Amino acid sequence: MRQQPLSVVIHGHFYQPPREDPWLEEVPHQPSAAPYHDWNERVERECYRAVVASRILDRQGHIRGILNALEWLSFDFGPTLLSWLEREAPDTYAAVLEADLESCRRLDGHGNAMAMAYHHPILPLSDPRDRVTEVRWGIADFRRRFGRDPEGMWLPETAVDADSLDVLAAEGIRFTILAPHQVSTVPTGGRPGRYVTPSGRDIAIFVYDGGVAHDVAFGHLLKDGAAWADRLATFPEGRGKGASRPRLRSMATDGETFGHHHRFGEMALATALEHLRARDDVVVESYASFLARHEPREEVELVAPTAWSCAHGVERWRSDCGCKASPEAESDQSWRGPLRDALTWLAGELHRRYERETAPLLTDPWSARNDYVGTLTPDREATLRPFLERWSSRELSGAEGRRVVEMLEMERNALRLFTSCAWFFDDVAGIEARQVLTYAARAIDLYGEGAGRVRDGLVARLEKGASNDADVGTAGQLYLRSVAAAVPAQLTVAAAAQVVRRLGGGAVQRWGAYTVSVGTTEVSVVHRPTGRSWKGVAEVVGAGPSTLEARVTMPPEPTSRVIRWDDLPVAVQEHLASALALSAQDLSPDTDGAFTHTGPRAVQIHHLHDSLRKVIDVLEERPEPGPPGVAPVGAVEGRLERILDALEALEEGVPYDAETRLWRLLGNGEGRGEGQRELSESVIQDLRRRLGFAVSGP
Repeated sequence: MRQQPLSVVIHGHFYQPPREDPWLEEVPHQPSAAPYHDWNERVERECYRAVVASRILDRQGHIRGILNALEWLSFDFGPTLLSWLEREAPDTYAAVLEADLESCRRLDGHGNAMAMAYHHPILPLSDPRDRVTEVRWGIADFRRRFGRDPEGMWLPETAVDADSLDVLAAEGIRFTILAPHQVSTVPTGGRPGRYVTPSGRDIAIFVYDGGVAHDVAFGHLLKDGAAWADRLATFPEGRGKGASRPRLRSMATDGETFGHHHRFGEMALATALEHLRARDDVVVESYASFLARHEPREEVELVAPTAWSCAHGVERWRSDCGCKASPEAESDQSWRGPLRDALTWLAGELHRRYERETAPLLTDPWSARNDYVGTLTPDREATLRPFLERWSSRELSGAEGRRVVEMLEMERNALRLFTSCAWFFDDVAGIEARQVLTYAARAIDLYGEGAGRVRDGLVARLEKGASNDADVGTAGQLYLRSVAAAVPAQLTVAAAAQVVRRLGGGAVQRWGAYTVSVGTTEVSVVHRPTGRSWKGVAEVVGAGPSTLEARVTMPPEPTSRVIRWDDLPVAVQEHLASALALSAQDLSPDTDGAFTHTGPRAVQIHHLHDSLRKVIDVLEERPEPGPPGVAPVGAVEGRLERILDALEALEEGVPYDAETRLWRLLGNGEGRGEGQRELSESVIQDLRRRLGFAVSGP
């Protein structure tokens, strides 16, 4: 009997923790991510945009192919990361969605994308009600983005126990993925195992090949994509033998392996996929498509609670178990327990306030919270009205509606408290732990009457956890000194907006999640997600970073507040610094103005890159034939060549995104691109040479 082709699945778990300032809902500058603005931007540049446009090189080092690897890679993306990509990297975001759509077309509707619990919490450590919300939010977010129901769900850190799987199965999830050490016996042939939850529900469990996964993430397989492909295509002897039995070889790793953890890792991935796709004894597919053909037969038993990144169960997220990101450093993580205890206590206080305030106003407060994720869209104001109409127990006044939304925002921050990265790394003063403490501060800010008691209770509990840095002190000291807002956000944006008005800015300005209207001294601030508004007076004395001084009077604050540069949140400082820089540039048009710190070369490159993208816009969008009044293609070609000449003179390359667009525009190395039949072959070939593309194609 003829051997069935071997099924191969490579899974990438793509995730970054949420990094937004919870007042402005923008990611502030993170110096440790230099030369990029923040870690999301850095990883997007190094990994995500590379994975969706992975270069395949010929032996001369020329680009002979560009592949959206996600079309062939099983993957999940953290919902909060997708929200950032949707807002800040729309081309990459669109490519993620398109990859799943293409895989659905190829695999009879069983696409590559999987869902993920929304805020990446360790589900075995979650409050039971929060566990359900996190899973439902993850499913709803997936449905909105990908236009279908998820078949599988990635468990954050693959952290698993029976109750977590029961929630997944109850919500219609058909399968998840675990590491080999998380089950007592690995199912044969790489096939899925069947797990029966405590309530009698079934869910399939795929167990990935730990050896291959280790050698990709920590070994040398990414140095040779062809060798990696051969390793995946060779099924281990003694497992799943038999001509008629289906076999699956699968592996899972962090998606950031491909380009961020390992430079050019996405190119090795693309090469491996190309080699696998060329074989007639291998089928590259998704877990969902394999499961659709091969239902699980063997029952599996969990080793729980366990996770893929802790040798001690799930202790990494609640105790000093010895697991560290930097094992070579002398440090302890005795702060982990107090941090979790403090945040668990705070969450309980927040939940009680939420239930008490919303019970008279909502038909079912906790079901409403489960549904609230539907409002977390780019147009939040438009989604809130129907949400309130759906869940209100009666017609709400404006003040009541605003308070309901504030309570739901408080609950959103309560869920954010347990983002797993806060405990994963080695010190409570790290940016991930600081981030969840900012969510705590924002939740307390929304708490209302009695917030001082809750803040004091949190700080007292945080005092039991100390940083490894003696200068930082305790987690409680860190919270009071560096995390909690010293000045209410509405006052800081009012002061900054008044500065911008003096520089010639508009009377209505957007500052993150706030809209500010300013007059000569009067100021009005609206927090758009909640609708909360404030009115007052803002008078500015100095406008620069060293001279800023503004006096803001804004009820219900009891007294006027003097605001200086250091009082502003980092995100507000950035907005204001940009406005000051633009003003300096406008006042000194014949100099480099505020951009002198980057040097004239950087300014030239910025303008050349911007001009290049505009030329590509024209070439991509040109109808055929060209309409009257549009410059001839030759004129646009000439401008393109002049830009490339200027970049070469500056010894600067073409930006990654522009290079990708030009590759597609010029015909993907296989002939002329759509809509470019009027371009001469000599022009196309010349541009390919200049851009480092293979001239003759694959």
